[in-house]
Amino acid sequence: MQPGAAELVRRAAALIFDVDGTLAETEELHRRAFNAAFVHHGLDWRWDRAVYKDLLRVTGGKERIRAYHARQRIAFPLPDGDIAELHRIKTAHYAELVETGCCSLRPGVAELLGAAKARGQPLAIATTTSHGNIDALLSRALGKRWAADFDAIVAGDDVRHKKPAPDVYLEILARLKLEPADCVAIEDSGNGLIAASRANIPVLITRSMFFRDDDFAEAQFVLDDLSELEAADKKTEKQPHAQ
Repeated sequence: MQPGAAELVRRAAALIFDVDGTLAETEELHRRAFNAAFVHHGLDWRWDRAVYKDLLRVTGGKERIRAYHARQRIAFPLPDGDIAELHRIKTAHYAELVETGCCSLRPGVAELLGAAKARGQPLAIATTTSHGNIDALLSRALGKRWAADFDAIVAGDDVRHKKPAPDVYLEILARLKLEPADCVAIEDSGNGLIAASRANIPVLITRSMFFRDDDFAEAQFVLDDLSELEAADKKTEKQPHAQ
């Protein structure tokens, strides 16, 4: 691991987390939930992994549905009401999938949250996904009172523009009353990196399944997963003090 990532995290005035792909590998569940919603709605659409990976360039579930429909070159666009209903059905399917326990937190996430809490370090969530999706995942992973551990939670529908716009991060900073350079954003995608960087927040990337090939040149550090932070801390603790 690059030297300094663990130190950057420890010294941050607050840690701001993305959700999908960062806290857990949820995108495959989202893909399956979208497909279930299409069947339920009588559409003959099916998003395989290649199609979904391409659609992930569009942030937001409703926006993704609209973008895919536009690609079909059908004369009339789907009404907003139909898109909202499709997304509602998809969200319900996603919650059911999460409830089966098939999607645990990524390596190192629970340990980092615990260490930050022990340090008294503020935690926040800045995501494009919905509050319902966040709650479905973290209620299962962290317990029903998970939200009490976070000082600010901003989802995609809370702001005017979704990532890669900086809106969610700017709103987090306003709620926390902190300077951007003092915080660290933990992301997994190029769009997330752009969003946080536009808000002038240093970014630590944890590579995920669908976004691991994105351009992360502007990130402070790029890790395979967050367990590398814990390993670095343990290595530091074992080193003898300088004489």
